[in-house]
Amino acid sequence: MKRRDVDCAPGCPVEATLDLIDGKWKGVILFHLLSGRLRFGELRRKMPGITQRMLTKQLRALEEDGLVLREVFAEVPPRVEYELSEMGRSLRPVIDALKRWAEEHRARAGTSAAVAVPAETHAGV
Repeated sequence: MKRRDVDCAPGCPVEATLDLIDGKWKGVILFHLLSGRLRFGELRRKMPGITQRMLTKQLRALEEDGLVLREVFAEVPPRVEYELSEMGRSLRPVIDALKRWAEEHRARAGTSAAVAVPAETHAGV
């Protein structure tokens, strides 16, 4: 994907990073690939809420951005495996920090489920 120019204000590097891992699934895919190489079907089983089409789309975007490597094996049926690139592996501290923050936030909220944002936060949106 074509990315915007990030050479602007002090917050732009943060925006550029978030642009790479944005959305519901990219961060989750990266998290699962931190444990090593996975086949497409293995990734899909780890994320039961994602459709095959969306997983394919997100993996392609991550590959295009240089975060994920894709290897196709000439077999019948074809086997495709994904792993983090060196740049993708460099996101480990970021993904670990997001996971740690979520665990701490859940503990403070006293729930194991995702914490909902109060409706009044969205006023005027």
